Amino acid sequence: MTRKILIAEDSPTMRSLIASAITAEGDYDIIEAANGFEALRVLPRESIDLIITDINMPDINGLELISFLKKDERFRLTPLVIITTEGSERDRERGLALGADAYLVKPFNPDDLQQLVRRFLQ
Repeated sequence: MTRKILIAEDSPTMRSLIASAITAEGDYDIIEAANGFEALRVLPRESIDLIITDINMPDINGLELISFLKKDERFRLTPLVIITTEGSERDRERGLALGADAYLVKPFNPDDLQQLVRRFLQ
């Protein structure tokens, strides 16, 4: 069974970069959302195994998305990774406190992302 990964990121270039790093590691079905609102529209229709989100996005930002997902019984246990330019310790602590399982700062090392994907999906 192919595992599904949702990437919520407003930059098409960054979405492509994240997807490339993940698919270089294995056979995953990548679903893309340009913001948190799109992610919330996709999630009820798909069985997602891992969510990767940026923080700074229009409409619904990544922190709002995480907060919503962790309160919803259907998504509470879905692993969630933040990939963002927000690199301060305070930002990191806030993201993890809301329920993110991992936090990567852009620019990120593709190997680090691949390790996280393996950890959460194997």
